[in-house]
Amino acid sequence: MLLVIDSATAACSVALLGADGDILGEAHEVVGRGHAERLLPMIEAVLAGRRPNAILVDCGPGSFTGVRVGLAAARGLAIGWGVPVCGYSSMALIAAASGAPAATVALTGGHGELFVQDYGGDPIAPLGELCSLPPDAAAAAVTAPLLLGSGARVLVEARGHGEWRDALPRAADARALPPELRSLPPAPIYGRDPDARPMT
Repeated sequence: MLLVIDSATAACSVALLGADGDILGEAHEVVGRGHAERLLPMIEAVLAGRRPNAILVDCGPGSFTGVRVGLAAARGLAIGWGVPVCGYSSMALIAAASGAPAATVALTGGHGELFVQDYGGDPIAPLGELCSLPPDAAAAAVTAPLLLGSGARVLVEARGHGEWRDALPRAADARALPPELRSLPPAPIYGRDPDARPMT
């Protein structure tokens, strides 16, 4: 069994998947804030006394706090249970879950910017680097007609054309990720430089 933990964005999402990818348990809420209070009780409820033999966690990009909460929970449980833990990108999960042959994923970031990344192919794979850009710059940088994610509408409005679908990562959709996109190290993907700078 695989425990999937996703708290990198406004969604707080947990799923328990069987060996064939079947959903054995799932909880998904759009909470905005408060992941630290919601995540562990959600995991306990989904597990219902069962113990997984591996953990998969969303490494970001997204909310700094949400990313850290999910990673801390995944690492702590992995140590306690003695099971492996791997990561995935929130951008890749949204792209894979859409089933679209090509799309740009746009998630709301910090300081009014958008995280953007192009995906396509079969199996789905990133076609470019992850960027954090103001909406106007992001609109000029992407060309896919389909945009997915919490920032998709803003991006379509900024460039004046395209189709948008609002979406946040859902843990159960990890079933759609190809193996190479679900085997990242369990480390944060921040998507932008830190606000704090060392003193010189």
